[in-house]
Amino acid sequence: MKVYLVGGAVRDALLGRPIVERDYVVVGSTPAKMIALGYKQVGNDFPVFLHPVSQDEYALARTERKNGQGYGGFICDFEPTITLEQDLYRRDLTVNAIAQADNGTLIDPYNGQQDLNNKILRHVGPAFCEDPLRVLRVARFAARYHHLGFCIADETMVLMKNMVQQGELKTLTQERVWLEIEKSLGDGSIEVFTTVLSHLNALNDVQPLLVQWSDDAHQKLNAQLTQVPKSAPNYKVILFCLWLQHACVTELTGIEQTLKIPSKYAVALRDYCEHATTLMTSPSPNDLLKLFNSIDLWRRPARFELLIDIMRFTVGFKKSQSEKLKKIAQETRSISAQAIITKGFRGAQIKEQLTNERLSLITLLVNLHP
Repeated sequence: MKVYLVGGAVRDALLGRPIVERDYVVVGSTPAKMIALGYKQVGNDFPVFLHPVSQDEYALARTERKNGQGYGGFICDFEPTITLEQDLYRRDLTVNAIAQADNGTLIDPYNGQQDLNNKILRHVGPAFCEDPLRVLRVARFAARYHHLGFCIADETMVLMKNMVQQGELKTLTQERVWLEIEKSLGDGSIEVFTTVLSHLNALNDVQPLLVQWSDDAHQKLNAQLTQVPKSAPNYKVILFCLWLQHACVTELTGIEQTLKIPSKYAVALRDYCEHATTLMTSPSPNDLLKLFNSIDLWRRPARFELLIDIMRFTVGFKKSQSEKLKKIAQETRSISAQAIITKGFRGAQIKEQLTNERLSLITLLVNLHP
């Protein structure tokens, strides 16, 4: 039994990047032997095991054979006779098909190091086209390493474009598509991810709200995103909203179901697209109160704070406005229905008086901080 470090850990080490997780491939073993050594199997039908101490993933060397359409239709062969080279051949890109032995020796049968040096993302072999998810992964890698000068090999672009034309991406679930989008948001170059997919004519399958994407949109979004620090709270949500800032509010109804976008992202996007225009001007006290009611500031103050955090990176919005608006919101929230009831108001009078007092305070605060 031999164990090799593989995939992203080897690639990122060679690039001098931080290693986020370590995956290993095991040659010459069986599930029974792995379990006997204390490893815990992940699922019953897949030869992946968790190390008893580190919890790193150890996968038996395997080959895969297509058995249907989409990214899930594969038959795995993980007999102990499968070689390391056979296992590496099933991987997506040459830069991800490099292994490292315990003594540090690199096993690189498909010239991944050469492609790393030349900054090329190239598919390993024709089996690449059997998994449509790889189109999104390559777009994500192209975005992640764009600042290092990486580009996609011409022959890989041709292969991926053919996959899109054949409708392979339509077999992906929206949940799986979202996971790749979210990972790209975390990398911080979602505009590059989008441009790659645009060149492949894949946006209609991946993000239909952006089918009119252009190089101009790429440049403008890049200028915005570079202003958002990765340390910012809700970093990925902010980037997501800037990414889709030109969507019509009517297009965003129910995207939690249709595009399987998590509620936090979907609500933030709808709030931003609906209220950004109001906030870009000098909103009147009535406009502010209407906005506060619309996003339920009274019970969900964090929702408004997130909206203002997104506005801070919107072209034309004065950053000094953000603290002013947060202060107005915070002080207006101090007027509660309970305080109105304590004053002796009852029934419909409560709502009317609550509105009047909140509006009066907002007016005062707006005039204090013009």
